Amino acid sequence: MAKPDHSHHPSARGRGRTGRRTHRLLRLLLWAGTVFQVTQGTGPELHACKESEYHYEYTACDSTGSRWRVAVPHTPGLCTSLPDPVKGTECSFSCNAGEFLDMKDQSCKPCAEGRYSLGTGIRFDEWDELPHGFASLSANLEMDESAAESTENCTSSKWVPHGDYIASNTDECTATLMYAVNLKQSGTVNFEYYYPDASIIFEFFVQNDQCQPNADDSRWMKSTEKGWEFHSVELNRGNNVLYWRTTAFSVWSKVSKPVLTQLMYKWAKPKICGEDLEGAVKLPTSGVKTRCPPCNPGFFKTSNSTCEPCPYGSYSNGSDCTHCPAGTEPAMGFEYKWWNTLPSNMETTVLSGINFEYKGLTGWEVAGDHIYTAVGASDNDFMILNLVVPGFRPPQSVMADTENKEVARITFVFETICSVNCELYFMVGMNSRTNTPVETWKGSKGKQSYTYTIEENATMSFTWAFQRTTLHETGRKYTNDVAKIYSINITNVMDGVASYCRPCALEASDLGSSCTSCPAGYYIDRDSGTCHACPPNTILKAHQPYGAQACLPCGPGTKNNKIHSLCYNDCTFSRNASTRIFNYNFSALANTVSLAGGPSFTSKGLKYFHHFTLSLCGNQGKKMSVCTDNVTDLRIPEGESGFSKSIVAYVCQAVIIPPEVTGYKAGVSSQPVSLADRLVGVSTDTTLDGITSPAELFHPETSGTPDVIFFFRSNDVTQSCSSGRSTTIRVRCNPLKAVPGSLSLPSSCSDGTCDGCNFHFLWESVAACPLCSAADYHTFVSSCVAGIQKTTYVWREPKICSGGISLPEQRVTICKTIDFWLKVGISAGTCTAILLTVLTCYFWKKNQKLEYKYSKLVMNATLKDCDLPAADSCAIMEGEDVEDDLIFTSKKSLFGKIKSFTSKRTPDGFDSVPLKTSSGGPDMDL
Repeated sequence: MAKPDHSHHPSARGRGRTGRRTHRLLRLLLWAGTVFQVTQGTGPELHACKESEYHYEYTACDSTGSRWRVAVPHTPGLCTSLPDPVKGTECSFSCNAGEFLDMKDQSCKPCAEGRYSLGTGIRFDEWDELPHGFASLSANLEMDESAAESTENCTSSKWVPHGDYIASNTDECTATLMYAVNLKQSGTVNFEYYYPDASIIFEFFVQNDQCQPNADDSRWMKSTEKGWEFHSVELNRGNNVLYWRTTAFSVWSKVSKPVLTQLMYKWAKPKICGEDLEGAVKLPTSGVKTRCPPCNPGFFKTSNSTCEPCPYGSYSNGSDCTHCPAGTEPAMGFEYKWWNTLPSNMETTVLSGINFEYKGLTGWEVAGDHIYTAVGASDNDFMILNLVVPGFRPPQSVMADTENKEVARITFVFETICSVNCELYFMVGMNSRTNTPVETWKGSKGKQSYTYTIEENATMSFTWAFQRTTLHETGRKYTNDVAKIYSINITNVMDGVASYCRPCALEASDLGSSCTSCPAGYYIDRDSGTCHACPPNTILKAHQPYGAQACLPCGPGTKNNKIHSLCYNDCTFSRNASTRIFNYNFSALANTVSLAGGPSFTSKGLKYFHHFTLSLCGNQGKKMSVCTDNVTDLRIPEGESGFSKSIVAYVCQAVIIPPEVTGYKAGVSSQPVSLADRLVGVSTDTTLDGITSPAELFHPETSGTPDVIFFFRSNDVTQSCSSGRSTTIRVRCNPLKAVPGSLSLPSSCSDGTCDGCNFHFLWESVAACPLCSAADYHTFVSSCVAGIQKTTYVWREPKICSGGISLPEQRVTICKTIDFWLKVGISAGTCTAILLTVLTCYFWKKNQKLEYKYSKLVMNATLKDCDLPAADSCAIMEGEDVEDDLIFTSKKSLFGKIKSFTSKRTPDGFDSVPLKTSSGGPDMDL
């Protein structure tokens, strides 16, 4: 901890200026969907206000949704004659991003070049003075006889603007920065802060118009270990009051403190110094009274200055217990950040590094804001700190998810200061079993945070072991080498305590409403406390299922499982091309496959391999790859399983020592590591969500079909992989590789990774080719031979598809040749000619009868006109034959008869018809 006159304190700033003091404390960067409600009185009558002396604001909206625009002076009482109020825009009116509302004419205008706008938000990034709407208050937490004097001494302990940031106080007063805002719709507040000093309590919370705090997340801000960090909180519609509050606690401050506890000084055991030697420091006088440091969150201070846990249903920041508001429930856990005494569920000891026997010594000492390693009897001793948790109580939605193994989390902040090769081990044990190391840090490590995910609901033990040197030497040379732990935070602890309350779903009962759990895949509506199902292709944040934003979208090529707990690929994929859609089915690749890297050798020449197990898709997202640690099998009774014996993941890695090295019949598998716990997405792009699969790591593909890449992430965060591990699997179409195909590692990185954090694999198989469709084969139709025609189907070459539709069988059809159709044509022509001849004869014969009838009619007409004597027989009577009395000239040809029939009439209007007597006399003309 820094000295009081040099301690870092929380502060906030914006980004409006660059190049300023970035090593200072907490930056405040706010943007929220806001419409402010401000009223302002008028001052005494002075000079008429200029435009630069006032600004416009809107009044509160009335029941009809209307408001007024009023002029408000910057300094009340400085001027008068403000512009009259005018009708304002509708309360629902807002400008888009990139625009601003010109209050003078109440219209949206685009921002000038080089400027920006957040639309319905507002941003504070200049802190030359306290911006309008902010308020800074101070108070003293001590309530005793000198309370009035203490309060007076805290009047100057406020948040102070420093140009591009605003900083809190550094003394033991409480400084509060407030900002009130009225939102017309739900929004968010975001700020950037710097908070490196754990001796200062820094909290941020929001209260609504009923003065109820928003308890979505812990109000206690986490210290920043890597510089400036962002924090975001959602705001509800209506009035919201934002609070930033700091309180400093200095255990070693020389300022007079209220008397609560006596300080007792004792020499650390084992005592390795001589107080009688020249220049030795004397033991300070005991009995000096000083104020006790605060209790840990979730505890309260009793009348005798001891810390006791708050009862269930309440929470605390280390002072008094407060009941959780209606519609919320306590978030149970343990958060240790003040080390006045060792917690009751922790113990410490020393283990000899030579004979591995426990010694009756204290391995870790408490020191107010941290716990540190004691001296020990020898430099190679192990300083042991152990924490036992009886069990966990995760949310019901987590218990229903069989694939989400996260039951709880443990996070601790630590630091090591070493002059030689010191080591800090973090080990985990389950059900009183032997602790298994999960992470090791060597050498000096700056202050940093580490998180371990707990996947078993059982009694767990967490152990920290610090060894100054591995050399088997007696004595103490490196007593200044030390490990420090500043805070330990464990979530979802059974019978734990609460530092905040979180929203819960409400269930109606005879006694009122009570908290209940939503079904798997349902989120909690903050306003109504009801459960709502997440939309398709989304997953739910199981540990924070609050609001629709808790439903996170799945990545490309994936979909959610039945309970919306994870995204997976069902072994199908579609790729859009300019001419067609390519569909894939990787079901033949759903089974697990294994791959061993090239041999590696230890410093002593022992050979080992890195062995990988992969599961690509399907199985409803269930992880199928298993990597085993069988080193401790001989020490575990038969029928029982050891902790961390196996790792289940999409992709995992284990170290294999071959039998010829170990001397056993089977090889030894150890150090299993998960490389893929979550499928990010499936795409043909080489980059997705910050994960890149470089194409140059593998030989180029030659089929013309792009690789389909599966992108995975691992939850394991290590000191070398601060963002966790990632894995990419390139699935490549290769018609020459039968199912399941072949796996390969990058040629330049024989262990699958070039940096230890990002792993890459290539899987070539015919099952990775697109599904065959009608566009993948040719159709050939043969000529008609002997009345038969064949249709043949042939795959296009090279064939780059698999499965899908089958190649159609050859089709044979009956056809007709050209000779046949020629014969048909001749026959049809002959028939047509005969038909025409017959028709001609028929009509000629019929024409004869018509000609006779016409002639008879003409003759009758002529006789009547000339009054000739009636002939005895001049016409054919009904039933008489034509040849009886009238005979045509039979010697005339058909042409002549036609000519006679069509001859013109004589000049007197009569037709000339040749006749002959019945006696065969000479012809006569009529």
